[in-house]
Amino acid sequence: MKKLVLIVLASAVLAGCKTSPTGRTQIAFYSDQQMTQMGTASFAEIKKTQPINKDPKVNSYVNCIAEKVVAVLPTEYASQNWEVVVFEDESANAFALPGGYIGVHTGLLKIATNQDQVATVLGHEVGHVIAEHSNERVSQSSILQTGMQLGNAALEMGNVQYRNEIMQGLGLGAQYGVVLPFSRSHESEADTIGLDLMAQAGFNPKESVTLWQNMSQAGSGATPEFLSTHPAPTSRIANLQSQMSKALSEQKTAKAQGKNPQCRL
Repeated sequence: MKKLVLIVLASAVLAGCKTSPTGRTQIAFYSDQQMTQMGTASFAEIKKTQPINKDPKVNSYVNCIAEKVVAVLPTEYASQNWEVVVFEDESANAFALPGGYIGVHTGLLKIATNQDQVATVLGHEVGHVIAEHSNERVSQSSILQTGMQLGNAALEMGNVQYRNEIMQGLGLGAQYGVVLPFSRSHESEADTIGLDLMAQAGFNPKESVTLWQNMSQAGSGATPEFLSTHPAPTSRIANLQSQMSKALSEQKTAKAQGKNPQCRL
C-alpha cells in the first residue's frame, strides 16, 4: 500500500510539472481555459457580494496604473482585456485572477500613498497570475487530499493503533510543512515578478520598500512568519532590496523608452 501511495502521487506530480517565470519547478494540473473559467466565476461572485466604488477619479487613477503594468506583461497576458474594479473595503488589499481580472480595495489607497506603491501591489498580484500560482494551489490541494485519503486507507488496512491521531498529525504537518511555506514561496516569487513589472513600466522600484514599511507600521506583520501564508514585511523588504539594482536598471531602460507614468489621484 505504501508503494501504491508513492506511485500514485509521483505519477500525478510528474504529469503536472511546469516551470515558473523565475525558473522554479511547479505542479499545475489545470488548463488555462479551466483557470480562466474559475477566475471569471470568482470575479463575478465578488462583484455581486462586494460594494463597488463609483468615484470616477479613484477609478481613473487605479486604471491608469493597472494599464501601465498590464502593458509590460508577456504578450499572452498583455493582449487580454483586463477588467479592473475598485471595491469599497477598508482592508489594504488587492487581487488578480486568471482570465484578466484585477480588484483593488479602497483601503489599499490609504497605505499605498502614490502611484509607485500601488504599482508595487498590482505588479505583485498580476505576478501571481502569470506565474500560475492559482493553478498550483488548486493542484496542490488535490495532491494533499489524495495523499491523505490513501494514507488513511493504508493505516486502516494495517489496523494501525492510534491511526486517528496519526492522521491528525499528518494534517498539521501538511499545513505547516507544505501549505504555508508553499504559499510564502508564492508570495516571494510574486514580489520578484512584481518588482520587475513595475520597473519595466517606468515606476520607481524604491517605493516598493516604502510600501512594505507602511504595511509593517499598519500592523500587517503581527502573525509569526512560520504560521503565516505571507513572509514578514522585514523579509519582503530584504528580498526587494537584494534585487533593487536590477530593478533600477530596468526602470532606467523603461524611461529611455518613454515610459514615464503620470497617474495621479
